[in-house]
Amino acid sequence: MNQTSPEPTAGLTARSGLVVTSANTAIALGSGDLPVVATPRLIALCEQATCLAVEGAIADGSTTVGTRVEFEHTAASPVGAEVVACAELLAVEGRRLRFAVRVTAGEHEVGRGTVERVIVVRDRFLGRLADPM
Repeated sequence: MNQTSPEPTAGLTARSGLVVTSANTAIALGSGDLPVVATPRLIALCEQATCLAVEGAIADGSTTVGTRVEFEHTAASPVGAEVVACAELLAVEGRRLRFAVRVTAGEHEVGRGTVERVIVVRDRFLGRLADPM
């Protein structure tokens, strides 16, 4: 019996959301001085959605790490707003995964972009940190 490791395929999707609190604002994260959701928080929400999209689709002992983000924050979201990031896996090129991401608040888009992640073997990746060349 030949068991194959799971492999991610284009088309996988996931969503991740949050209600904006004062802890998620530009003020709190040091990325501005307004009480609106911070761009770094939206990017983290997008990355969370990308991780969820490939959960179960990569081999045991492996994970993904972010390598590139292009993001346009197009509208402000105040404290109390619910924002939802949607990720879709567009392409798998070897270990490299490319996602389209979109963030909405209700029916309104508040951000969009792309996220790239790479599949790594968790122990090997962490081992490199312990032994820096």
